[in-house]
Amino acid sequence: MTDAQHGQNVLVLGGSRGIGAAIVRRFVSPGTRVAFTYAGSEAAARALAAETGAEAVRADSADRGAVIAAVAGCGALDVLVVNAGTAILGDPLTLDADAVDRMIDINVRAPYHAAVAAARKMNEGGRIIIIGSVNGDRMPFAGGAAYALTKSAVQGMVRGLARDFGARGITVNAIQPGPTDSDMNPASGPMAELMHSFMAIKRHAKASEIAELVAYIAGPHAAMITGSMQTIDGGFGA
Repeated sequence: MTDAQHGQNVLVLGGSRGIGAAIVRRFVSPGTRVAFTYAGSEAAARALAAETGAEAVRADSADRGAVIAAVAGCGALDVLVVNAGTAILGDPLTLDADAVDRMIDINVRAPYHAAVAAARKMNEGGRIIIIGSVNGDRMPFAGGAAYALTKSAVQGMVRGLARDFGARGITVNAIQPGPTDSDMNPASGPMAELMHSFMAIKRHAKASEIAELVAYIAGPHAAMITGSMQTIDGGFGA
């Protein structure tokens, strides 16, 4: 396994903004091929591609065929990072059922099908990394049942796929951020004070901090880390 920064073929699903964009920036280096997918954020995707030289691929993570095609189109990957995700929060008695099902498609089905598609051609010693959430472990406020369901499902998926692909030295891990400053969960948002009240380090993480952990798990020193949940949450779940 080469260094996480050089000579690899990397795909980031959901890479145009926030944590995904930080991951793309972290992996871009001379000799490394980096591609990322986007759905609705075309302007952000084009700007990131122009800034970094990474390839932007339009693919809706709610569309299984589009996800599989995007992965297959990148050939033999060294690193797959599945960052695409969405959060639907609210009273389960009034949440739109179609919106919940779409969240399950993006947060659960897409990572599974992307991981399987990648593993078909992935290089020996490859890395599959799913961006989950500390809410897979802890949901301390009302309205998050459906979202927490998707992030707990990621945990079981990661444990199982680690067994399935381990004979080829392919590791499968989840990174579980807590509150992270992004468009979906801004540090200045209305829930920031509540979230910080649960934390030992009372601030949102930076997207770049999540990207650094992803790079470590993708690198040579993490070859024996698999089937794990790597939580980076400022003590939210402590």
